[in-house]
Amino acid sequence: MQARWRFALAVAVLAALMTGPFVLTAVMIWADTPAETRSALHLLADRWLPLGVLTTLAGFAVGIALLGRLFRHYVQGLLRMAEGLDVLRRANPGFRVPEEGPREVVALAQAINRLADDRDRLLAELDARVSEARRAVEEERNRLAALMAQLAEAVIVCNAEGRIILYNEAARRLERAFGTSATAASGWIGLGRSIHALLDPDLVAYVFDALEARRGGGEAHPQLQVVTATPAGSLIRVRVSPIAGEAAGEEISGYVLMLEDVTEQIEREAARNELLFELTEGNRAAIANIRLAAEMLHLPDVDEAMRARFHAVIAREVEAVSERLEAASRAFADALRARWPLEPMRGADLVRAAAAYLQRRLEVALKLEILDEELWFDADHFSLLQALAFLAGRLVEDYGVRTLRLRLSGDERLVYLDLMWSGGSLSNEIVTGWELEPLGLGGTRSPLTLREVLERHGAAMWFDREKARHRAFVRLALPRKQSVRLPPAAVPTMPPLEEGRPEFYDFDLFAWSDKAGALEDRPLAELSYTVFDTETTGLDPAGGDEIIQIGATRIVNGRLLKHESFEQLIDPRRPLDPASIAVHHITPEMLEGQPTIAEVLPAFHRFAHDTVLVAHNAAFDMRFLQLKEEKLGIRFDQPVLDTLLLAAFLLPNQEHSLEALALYFGVRVFGRHTALGDALVTAEIFLKMIPLLAEKGVITLRQAREASQQTYYARLRY
Repeated sequence: MQARWRFALAVAVLAALMTGPFVLTAVMIWADTPAETRSALHLLADRWLPLGVLTTLAGFAVGIALLGRLFRHYVQGLLRMAEGLDVLRRANPGFRVPEEGPREVVALAQAINRLADDRDRLLAELDARVSEARRAVEEERNRLAALMAQLAEAVIVCNAEGRIILYNEAARRLERAFGTSATAASGWIGLGRSIHALLDPDLVAYVFDALEARRGGGEAHPQLQVVTATPAGSLIRVRVSPIAGEAAGEEISGYVLMLEDVTEQIEREAARNELLFELTEGNRAAIANIRLAAEMLHLPDVDEAMRARFHAVIAREVEAVSERLEAASRAFADALRARWPLEPMRGADLVRAAAAYLQRRLEVALKLEILDEELWFDADHFSLLQALAFLAGRLVEDYGVRTLRLRLSGDERLVYLDLMWSGGSLSNEIVTGWELEPLGLGGTRSPLTLREVLERHGAAMWFDREKARHRAFVRLALPRKQSVRLPPAAVPTMPPLEEGRPEFYDFDLFAWSDKAGALEDRPLAELSYTVFDTETTGLDPAGGDEIIQIGATRIVNGRLLKHESFEQLIDPRRPLDPASIAVHHITPEMLEGQPTIAEVLPAFHRFAHDTVLVAHNAAFDMRFLQLKEEKLGIRFDQPVLDTLLLAAFLLPNQEHSLEALALYFGVRVFGRHTALGDALVTAEIFLKMIPLLAEKGVITLRQAREASQQTYYARLRY
């Protein structure tokens, strides 16, 4: 605006310079002319004044055209060059000033671009040195990220105020336990989010206070475990440990939470408790009847008919007790089978563990014969130990074997575990009979049978002999697994992390505090943002057009978190405008079976909770959201920033479309006119704008909103 005023002033000066001397000369001549000759002068003026005016106007028009050309090249061109320099310096190092205009301006642009090239070379050298210095730190962070990603248990780390600063994939998967649908489960876990959105705030406060009290009481490494229910009805076990230095009195800077969905486990425990109750209370009356009948049988005056009745009572109650025990055994076996995890195991480790296990329980001499150290299979460690112990016990107790050999061998497909002895022979019928017996050793019994263990492992068992060595053996054959060991050269090297994995943590968030000040007075670089976009059936929200897709991503602590995204198609329950289909390419068939806005918008509201909303041309998208607020009982009352308005404030001499801004800031455009694709592009553009806003004195959220209101676009209404 200031440049336009300067142009207007220049036009006024040109007009004054061209007409002023002429008017002043005419006035002076008129004043110096005697009255008797003024009539002649008047006749001359009438004849030649129109020509003079036309000549002056023509000259004025030429002057304005020349002045306009000079203004475009030397004023607006230099202003555009200045804006480009700000972008090159703070937002897009790859940007170069366009070499266009007069030779002097082109020469200046070329000199600027040469300086930019020299700067890029120096920065590349500096970056190489910095990268070398940071490599060790990055390796440690990557190791932590890889470790966290591989943990089966959900892990969340939060700062002292309860803001999440780290989580792993298992925690993301656990989100399903906190919602009843695909859309309802989103938005619980994310960097910068409060743990209070995940767990009851009163429970969190109790746990944190209890840990702080324990630590204040002298406990070096306190831990606390609680079980809580989620809105979806799942039961979650939470183990919490504080993060603090070793020095006494050092403040707690954060907490580590390990979460586990124990719903099924607790249900199984409840079933077992019910089973135990049934075994005790259900059999109490039967045992009392048996005891009474047995006592009555010892009385001398009981006749034969009465004795027969007492015998019948004993038989009936014993049969009832037996049925209850059999049912309990089956139920307990099912519970055990449900808890069997099959994990990769090295055969040599199992054989050595089995030898130690047997020597503690049997009086037998054991020898090991491991023919291949690198035989692997999937196994439940303890149940296989029980199976080997059961077989060894039968050989020792029933056949008097005093020396056993445990042999491990295999071929391309199978791993063989052999129990070998010298002397007595068995038959396959005997071995097959053992399969149906419950496992047990030394008076202990298990509800699991040997056959169940074999079937669970996909294994087979048979008896065989080595006639040349006069040895017999019982063989367990298990499916072989390829070695899971890394080759020696790869052991010290961390495997490459999948792209984007380090985005799951941000240790700078330890400094986060909700008490840092009012939201509007906080620096833009410290806020959390939800950058979103919508696709719609048309362009008239008040006329009945509906949202058909919402896409969003998050910015936390100045970093774009692409993994924390929201994307959902929506059934609008109305036809689509053909013109809109040509833009976003979303067809009615793609929307069939999708959730309605009544399901999706509350989930998006939760995803955007406690953040500043950002969009390009936000007034359009916000109008669609606001029209649904009253009906759905939600309200988007957080602050809103618009990259269109901010671009008009920062770059008044540039085009402000999303594509133009992406090109200007060096942002790669992908998925254009998809909600999530446009949201990601908008987020990257917004991050590029923050340092440029700071250059112009726009530091806080309040200042950014005030700057936005100064632009023409702020007056648009939808």
